[in-house]
Amino acid sequence: MAENSSYIVSARKYRPATFESVVGQKHITSTLKNAIASNQLAQAFLFCGPRGVGKTTCARILAKTINCTNRKENLEACNECESCKSFNNNSSLNIIELDAASNNSVDDIRDLVRQINIPPMNGKYKVYIIDEVHMLSQAAFNAFLKTLEEPPKYAKFILATTEKNKILPTILSRCQIFDFHRITSADISAHLEYIAKQEGVTYETSALDIIASKSDGALRDALSMFDLMVSFTNANLTYKDVISSLNILDYDYFFKFVDFLLSGDITNTLLLFDEVLAKGFQGDIFMEGLAAHFRDLLVSKDKQTVALLDVPSAIQERYIEQSQRTPNLFLLRCLNFASQSAQEYRISNNKRLCVELMLLKMCNVMTKITSAEKKNLIPK
Repeated sequence: MAENSSYIVSARKYRPATFESVVGQKHITSTLKNAIASNQLAQAFLFCGPRGVGKTTCARILAKTINCTNRKENLEACNECESCKSFNNNSSLNIIELDAASNNSVDDIRDLVRQINIPPMNGKYKVYIIDEVHMLSQAAFNAFLKTLEEPPKYAKFILATTEKNKILPTILSRCQIFDFHRITSADISAHLEYIAKQEGVTYETSALDIIASKSDGALRDALSMFDLMVSFTNANLTYKDVISSLNILDYDYFFKFVDFLLSGDITNTLLLFDEVLAKGFQGDIFMEGLAAHFRDLLVSKDKQTVALLDVPSAIQERYIEQSQRTPNLFLLRCLNFASQSAQEYRISNNKRLCVELMLLKMCNVMTKITSAEKKNLIPK
């Protein structure tokens, strides 16, 4: 790709600027838009959830929208009024952001409280966005409490945190709480596909699915991996390159392992594990992946729980097919072996043998399951 001195990472370049463009948090954006429409905005909001799911992004969109003087019919900011322009240029005096991770002392909060007493020069609200609010000290929380309880009518507070459990109950009781969800792999994959098309990146859908799966529900992490892969592959994302670069064990390995374990094929099971080690994967990573595969097979057995399977749709069919050939008791016993071996692995002097013993036990499970149990007719 041509050199670009003004390169901007995807997480910033494609950061949502409207409620409609927020990925995977429809329950949050719909509620906020309804509050704006009915003019029932709380004085303080608490946005909580895992990292990289849109908490700060939604806080900025909300702050921008409630100060917009010419909102659209769909309740989005117009991007044309003076307030929107100043926000887009990072020059708005009505929206103040504070990172509590580095500004967590009582003096920092007292400075903030003093600012609150000054009404907005223009616009309707002064909005204070405090990120990582759980990092505030006890004294800082106490200094903030009175202001949060009885702020001026023009002041709005939006607090964001990844650890709601660390926030004082007295603070929680004064906030309207919004719980952000992990973003599904399907939503992340669709967003990556949109960006790839915008950037002219050639891609295989399976490669984007792997990046989405690896991100563990955090869109920001997915975008960082996407940028890395675009550079690594020279804007040609293939499934093979992605799993190689991100050091991911292919789904195929785990499907093969289960097939060998079901048939009690010790030879091919051990040879396949040797191949995994030769590719540079550690035993604990392998055991974690195998246990996750057993879990996914277990939830694939029922139409109601298959929704808990957060994998690409193409792979989902393979899980359902293999789960129909796998007795419940086999999966439960193998999960138990995997859990025990994970604990033993940490203190084992011969880590390879520890994993191989686990696999040998798993190979022997089917020989001890009765014909009724093989049909999943397990007494409750």
